Amino acid sequence: MEKLKLGVLGCSKHFAMRVSLALKSSDLIRPYAIASRDREKGSAFAASHGFSKVYDSYDALLKDPDVDFVYIPLPNNLHFEYIKKAADAGKPVLCEKPICLNAEQAKEAAEYCQKKNVPIMEAFMYRFHPQWVRAKELAAIGEIGNLQTVHTHFSYMNKDAGNIRNKADLGGGAIYDIGCYAISAARHLFGCEPARAICTMIRDPDFKTDIYVSGILDFGNGRTSTFTASTQMLPFQRVTAIGTTGFISIEVPFNMFADVPGKITVRTGVGERIIESKIADQYLLQFNAFAKSIIEKTETPSAITDAIANMAVIDAIYRSGVSGKWEDV
Repeated sequence: MEKLKLGVLGCSKHFAMRVSLALKSSDLIRPYAIASRDREKGSAFAASHGFSKVYDSYDALLKDPDVDFVYIPLPNNLHFEYIKKAADAGKPVLCEKPICLNAEQAKEAAEYCQKKNVPIMEAFMYRFHPQWVRAKELAAIGEIGNLQTVHTHFSYMNKDAGNIRNKADLGGGAIYDIGCYAISAARHLFGCEPARAICTMIRDPDFKTDIYVSGILDFGNGRTSTFTASTQMLPFQRVTAIGTTGFISIEVPFNMFADVPGKITVRTGVGERIIESKIADQYLLQFNAFAKSIIEKTETPSAITDAIANMAVIDAIYRSGVSGKWEDV
Protein backbone atom coordinates (compact mmCIF):
# COMPACT_ATOMS: atom_id res chain seq x y z
CA MET A 1 0.00 0.00 0.00
CA GLU A 2 1.27 3.47 -0.89
CA LYS A 3 1.81 5.71 2.11
CA LEU A 4 -0.33 8.80 2.62
CA LYS A 5 1.50 11.99 1.72
CA LEU A 6 1.59 14.42 4.64
CA GLY A 7 1.62 18.20 4.25
CA VAL A 8 2.71 20.32 7.22
CA LEU A 9 1.87 24.00 7.59
CA GLY A 10 4.85 25.75 9.13
CA CYS A 11 8.38 24.77 10.20
CA SER A 12 7.21 23.67 13.62
CA LYS A 13 9.77 23.05 16.35
CA HIS A 14 7.25 20.68 17.90
CA PHE A 15 7.14 18.65 14.67
CA ALA A 16 10.93 18.64 14.45
CA MET A 17 11.45 17.52 18.04
CA ARG A 18 8.60 15.07 18.57
CA VAL A 19 6.90 14.04 15.34
CA SER A 20 9.54 13.85 12.62
CA LEU A 21 11.50 10.93 14.07
CA ALA A 22 8.30 9.07 14.96
CA LEU A 23 7.05 9.19 11.38
CA LYS A 24 10.20 7.45 10.13
CA SER A 25 8.68 4.28 11.62
CA SER A 26 5.26 4.75 10.04
CA ASP A 27 4.01 2.23 7.50
CA LEU A 28 1.12 4.56 6.61
CA ILE A 29 2.58 8.06 6.27
CA ARG A 30 5.48 9.80 4.61
CA PRO A 31 6.41 13.47 4.98
CA TYR A 32 5.78 15.00 1.58
CA ALA A 33 5.30 18.78 1.63
CA ILE A 34 6.30 21.56 4.00
CA ALA A 35 5.08 25.15 3.76
CA SER A 36 6.95 28.13 5.17
CA ARG A 37 6.66 31.84 4.49
CA ASP A 38 10.46 31.83 4.58
CA ARG A 39 11.60 29.79 1.55
CA GLU A 40 15.15 29.34 2.84
CA LYS A 41 13.90 28.14 6.21
CA GLY A 42 11.44 25.79 4.50
CA SER A 43 14.15 24.29 2.30
CA ALA A 44 16.41 23.66 5.29
CA PHE A 45 13.52 22.11 7.23
CA ALA A 46 12.64 19.87 4.27
CA ALA A 47 16.22 18.65 3.97
CA SER A 48 16.39 17.87 7.70
CA HIS A 49 13.06 16.05 7.94
CA GLY A 50 12.65 14.29 4.62
CA PHE A 51 10.10 16.45 2.81
CA SER A 52 10.31 16.31 -0.98
CA LYS A 53 8.25 19.46 -1.67
CA VAL A 54 8.68 22.96 -0.31
CA TYR A 55 6.09 25.73 -0.64
CA ASP A 56 6.52 29.38 0.29
CA SER A 57 2.88 29.76 1.38
CA TYR A 58 0.38 27.63 3.28
CA ASP A 59 -2.22 28.19 0.57
CA ALA A 60 0.13 26.84 -2.11
CA LEU A 61 0.63 23.61 -0.19
CA LEU A 62 -3.12 23.17 0.22
CA LYS A 63 -3.52 23.39 -3.57
CA ASP A 64 -1.16 20.46 -4.15
CA PRO A 65 -3.38 17.55 -5.30
CA ASP A 66 -0.82 15.02 -4.07
CA VAL A 67 -1.14 16.06 -0.41
CA ASP A 68 -3.38 13.45 1.26
CA PHE A 69 -3.81 15.18 4.62
CA VAL A 70 -2.42 18.14 6.53
CA TYR A 71 -1.04 18.69 10.00
CA ILE A 72 -1.54 22.16 11.49
CA PRO A 73 0.97 23.08 14.23
CA LEU A 74 0.62 26.82 13.56
CA PRO A 75 0.15 29.43 16.31
CA ASN A 76 -3.24 28.97 17.96
CA ASN A 77 -4.77 32.09 16.43
CA LEU A 78 -4.32 30.61 12.93
CA HIS A 79 -6.00 27.24 13.54
CA PHE A 80 -9.54 28.35 12.71
CA GLU A 81 -8.55 30.01 9.44
CA TYR A 82 -6.45 27.15 8.12
CA ILE A 83 -8.82 24.40 9.19
CA LYS A 84 -11.40 26.01 6.92
CA LYS A 85 -8.88 26.54 4.12
CA ALA A 86 -7.81 22.89 4.36
CA ALA A 87 -11.46 21.86 4.21
CA ASP A 88 -11.94 24.01 1.10
CA ALA A 89 -9.04 22.08 -0.45
CA GLY A 90 -10.58 18.75 0.56
CA LYS A 91 -7.67 17.87 2.87
CA PRO A 92 -8.29 15.90 6.09
CA VAL A 93 -6.94 17.86 9.06
CA LEU A 94 -4.99 16.85 12.14
CA CYS A 95 -4.77 20.10 14.12
CA GLU A 96 -2.73 20.81 17.20
CA LYS A 97 -4.49 21.66 20.41
CA PRO A 98 -6.30 23.82 21.20
CA ILE A 99 -8.41 23.20 18.11
CA CYS A 100 -9.43 26.89 18.06
CA LEU A 101 -9.56 29.84 20.45
CA ASN A 102 -13.07 29.19 21.76
CA ALA A 103 -15.95 26.73 21.51
CA GLU A 104 -17.85 28.89 19.01
CA GLN A 105 -14.94 28.77 16.58
CA ALA A 106 -14.46 25.04 17.20
CA LYS A 107 -18.12 24.33 16.47
CA GLU A 108 -18.05 26.43 13.30
CA ALA A 109 -14.84 24.74 12.11
CA ALA A 110 -16.34 21.30 12.77
CA GLU A 111 -19.54 22.12 10.91
CA TYR A 112 -17.53 23.57 8.02
CA CYS A 113 -15.47 20.40 7.70
CA GLN A 114 -18.61 18.28 7.92
CA LYS A 115 -20.21 20.20 5.04
CA LYS A 116 -17.06 19.67 2.98
CA ASN A 117 -16.96 15.99 3.99
CA VAL A 118 -13.44 16.44 5.39
CA PRO A 119 -12.25 14.55 8.51
CA ILE A 120 -10.85 16.69 11.32
CA MET A 121 -9.24 15.72 14.63
CA GLU A 122 -7.59 17.57 17.50
CA ALA A 123 -4.09 16.31 18.29
CA PHE A 124 -4.27 15.18 21.92
CA MET A 125 -1.58 12.54 21.50
CA TYR A 126 -1.45 11.43 25.14
CA ARG A 127 -4.67 9.42 24.85
CA PHE A 128 -3.02 7.04 22.39
CA HIS A 129 -0.23 6.01 24.75
CA PRO A 130 -0.63 2.53 26.34
CA GLN A 131 -0.26 4.01 29.84
CA TRP A 132 -3.37 6.10 29.29
CA VAL A 133 -5.27 3.25 27.69
CA ARG A 134 -4.57 1.19 30.82
CA ALA A 135 -5.35 4.04 33.24
CA LYS A 136 -8.70 4.62 31.53
CA GLU A 137 -9.50 0.87 31.66
CA LEU A 138 -8.70 0.66 35.38
CA ALA A 139 -10.81 3.70 36.22
CA ALA A 140 -13.71 2.36 34.12
CA ILE A 141 -13.81 -1.10 35.73
CA GLY A 142 -13.83 0.34 39.26
CA GLU A 143 -10.29 -0.67 40.22
CA ILE A 144 -10.17 2.36 42.54
CA GLY A 145 -13.87 2.33 43.41
CA ASN A 146 -15.94 5.29 42.34
CA LEU A 147 -13.74 7.98 40.83
CA GLN A 148 -14.12 11.11 42.95
CA THR A 149 -11.38 13.51 41.95
CA VAL A 150 -8.59 14.03 39.42
CA HIS A 151 -5.60 16.19 40.36
CA THR A 152 -3.37 17.47 37.56
CA HIS A 153 -0.23 19.58 37.62
CA PHE A 154 1.48 20.70 34.41
CA SER A 155 4.10 23.43 34.34
CA TYR A 156 7.30 24.64 32.72
CA MET A 157 9.52 27.72 32.79
CA ASN A 158 9.45 29.98 29.74
CA LYS A 159 10.10 33.72 30.00
CA ASP A 160 11.19 34.21 26.39
CA ALA A 161 9.31 37.25 25.10
CA GLY A 162 9.72 36.02 21.52
CA ASN A 163 8.12 32.64 22.15
CA ILE A 164 4.59 32.24 20.74
CA ARG A 165 3.43 30.82 24.09
CA ASN A 166 4.08 34.25 25.57
CA LYS A 167 2.25 36.23 22.88
CA ALA A 168 -1.35 36.94 23.80
CA ASP A 169 -2.33 37.98 20.27
CA LEU A 170 -1.19 34.58 18.94
CA GLY A 171 -3.23 32.60 21.45
CA GLY A 172 -0.48 32.12 24.01
CA GLY A 173 -0.89 31.41 27.71
CA ALA A 174 -0.90 28.53 30.16
CA ILE A 175 -4.47 27.35 29.61
CA TYR A 176 -4.30 27.20 25.82
CA ASP A 177 -0.89 25.53 25.85
CA ILE A 178 -0.99 23.07 28.76
CA GLY A 179 -4.07 23.67 30.89
CA CYS A 180 -6.05 22.19 28.01
CA TYR A 181 -4.39 18.85 28.81
CA ALA A 182 -5.52 18.98 32.44
CA ILE A 183 -9.08 19.66 31.33
CA SER A 184 -8.97 16.96 28.67
CA ALA A 185 -7.51 14.35 31.04
CA ALA A 186 -10.19 14.89 33.67
CA ARG A 187 -12.99 14.71 31.13
CA HIS A 188 -11.42 11.57 29.66
CA LEU A 189 -11.17 9.77 33.00
CA PHE A 190 -14.63 10.79 34.22
CA GLY A 191 -16.17 10.08 30.84
CA CYS A 192 -18.52 13.05 31.14
CA GLU A 193 -18.58 16.85 31.10
CA PRO A 194 -18.23 19.25 34.05
CA ALA A 195 -21.19 21.49 34.73
CA ARG A 196 -19.18 24.49 35.93
CA ALA A 197 -15.64 25.75 36.54
CA ILE A 198 -13.78 28.25 38.69
CA CYS A 199 -10.18 29.38 38.80
CA THR A 200 -7.60 31.83 40.02
CA MET A 201 -5.53 33.36 37.24
CA ILE A 202 -2.43 35.55 37.17
CA ARG A 203 -1.24 37.20 33.97
CA ASP A 204 2.27 38.32 33.15
CA PRO A 205 2.42 42.12 33.37
CA ASP A 206 4.36 42.36 30.12
CA PHE A 207 3.15 39.40 28.04
CA LYS A 208 -0.49 39.75 29.17
CA THR A 209 -0.80 35.96 28.94
CA ASP A 210 -2.05 33.78 31.80
CA ILE A 211 1.00 32.31 33.54
CA TYR A 212 -0.43 30.78 36.74
CA VAL A 213 -3.85 29.15 36.71
CA SER A 214 -5.38 26.92 39.35
CA GLY A 215 -8.87 25.65 38.71
CA ILE A 216 -11.66 23.38 39.85
CA LEU A 217 -14.06 21.56 37.54
CA ASP A 218 -17.35 20.38 39.02
CA PHE A 219 -18.50 17.05 37.57
CA GLY A 220 -21.49 16.77 39.91
CA ASN A 221 -22.30 14.52 42.87
CA GLY A 222 -19.18 15.67 44.71
CA ARG A 223 -16.87 14.71 41.86
CA THR A 224 -14.23 17.32 41.07
CA SER A 225 -11.05 17.90 39.15
CA THR A 226 -8.43 20.31 40.37
CA PHE A 227 -5.47 21.50 38.36
CA THR A 228 -2.58 23.92 38.23
CA ALA A 229 -1.04 25.00 34.94
CA SER A 230 1.86 27.42 34.71
CA THR A 231 4.33 28.67 32.11
CA GLN A 232 6.59 30.17 34.78
CA MET A 233 7.11 27.40 37.31
CA LEU A 234 9.38 24.43 37.89
CA PRO A 235 8.86 21.95 35.03
CA PHE A 236 6.66 19.18 36.42
CA GLN A 237 3.67 17.10 35.39
CA ARG A 238 1.52 14.51 37.10
CA VAL A 239 -2.04 13.19 36.98
CA THR A 240 -3.56 11.42 39.97
CA ALA A 241 -7.08 9.98 39.92
CA ILE A 242 -8.48 9.21 43.37
CA GLY A 243 -11.49 7.01 44.00
CA THR A 244 -13.35 5.68 47.01
CA THR A 245 -11.03 2.66 47.37
CA GLY A 246 -7.75 3.62 45.72
CA PHE A 247 -5.83 5.85 43.36
CA ILE A 248 -4.07 5.83 39.99
CA SER A 249 -1.10 8.12 39.45
CA ILE A 250 0.57 8.64 36.06
CA GLU A 251 4.21 9.61 36.43
CA VAL A 252 4.74 11.38 33.06
CA PRO A 253 1.23 11.84 31.74
CA PHE A 254 1.69 14.14 28.76
CA ASN A 255 5.28 14.50 27.49
CA MET A 256 5.92 10.79 27.77
CA PHE A 257 9.26 9.57 26.45
CA ALA A 258 9.20 7.35 23.37
CA ASP A 259 12.02 5.04 24.44
CA VAL A 260 11.11 3.95 27.99
CA PRO A 261 8.03 2.30 29.53
CA GLY A 262 5.34 4.47 31.05
CA LYS A 263 4.79 4.08 34.79
CA ILE A 264 1.45 4.05 36.56
CA THR A 265 1.21 3.67 40.33
CA VAL A 266 -1.99 1.98 41.50
CA ARG A 267 -2.99 1.62 45.14
CA THR A 268 -6.00 -0.35 46.33
CA GLY A 269 -6.95 -2.17 49.52
CA VAL A 270 -4.90 -5.12 48.34
CA GLY A 271 -1.70 -3.10 48.07
CA GLU A 272 0.33 -0.86 45.82
CA ARG A 273 1.81 -1.77 42.45
CA ILE A 274 3.63 -0.07 39.62
CA ILE A 275 2.41 -0.91 36.13
CA GLU A 276 4.92 -0.42 33.33
CA SER A 277 3.33 0.09 29.92
CA LYS A 278 4.89 -0.96 26.64
CA ILE A 279 7.47 1.35 25.12
CA ALA A 280 5.57 3.40 22.57
CA ASP A 281 5.72 6.66 20.67
CA GLN A 282 2.42 8.42 21.28
CA TYR A 283 2.89 10.68 18.25
CA LEU A 284 3.40 7.72 15.93
CA LEU A 285 0.31 6.05 17.40
CA GLN A 286 -1.75 9.21 16.96
CA PHE A 287 -0.67 9.92 13.38
CA ASN A 288 -1.09 6.29 12.34
CA ALA A 289 -4.54 6.09 13.91
CA PHE A 290 -5.64 9.21 12.04
CA ALA A 291 -4.12 7.96 8.78
CA LYS A 292 -5.85 4.59 9.18
CA SER A 293 -9.21 6.31 9.58
CA ILE A 294 -8.58 8.20 6.31
CA ILE A 295 -7.57 5.07 4.45
CA GLU A 296 -10.46 2.98 5.77
CA LYS A 297 -12.93 5.89 5.60
CA THR A 298 -13.96 5.38 9.22
CA GLU A 299 -14.66 7.83 12.03
CA THR A 300 -11.63 9.68 13.39
CA PRO A 301 -10.21 7.96 16.50
CA SER A 302 -11.01 11.08 18.54
CA ALA A 303 -14.29 12.78 17.69
CA ILE A 304 -14.35 16.49 16.92
CA THR A 305 -17.21 16.82 19.40
CA ASP A 306 -14.65 16.07 22.13
CA ALA A 307 -12.56 19.03 20.95
CA ILE A 308 -15.60 21.32 21.05
CA ALA A 309 -16.48 20.15 24.56
CA ASN A 310 -12.92 20.78 25.77
CA MET A 311 -13.02 24.31 24.36
CA ALA A 312 -16.29 24.95 26.19
CA VAL A 313 -14.56 24.21 29.50
CA ILE A 314 -11.59 26.40 28.53
CA ASP A 315 -14.04 29.22 27.78
CA ALA A 316 -15.56 28.84 31.26
CA ILE A 317 -12.10 28.90 32.86
CA TYR A 318 -11.20 32.13 31.07
CA ARG A 319 -14.51 33.71 32.08
CA SER A 320 -13.85 32.70 35.68
CA GLY A 321 -10.37 34.21 35.45
CA VAL A 322 -12.11 37.55 34.92
CA SER A 323 -15.13 37.16 37.20
CA GLY A 324 -13.48 35.20 40.02
CA LYS A 325 -16.68 33.18 40.26
CA TRP A 326 -18.08 29.81 39.20
CA GLU A 327 -18.94 29.86 35.50
CA ASP A 328 -21.29 27.42 33.79
CA VAL A 329 -19.79 25.29 31.04
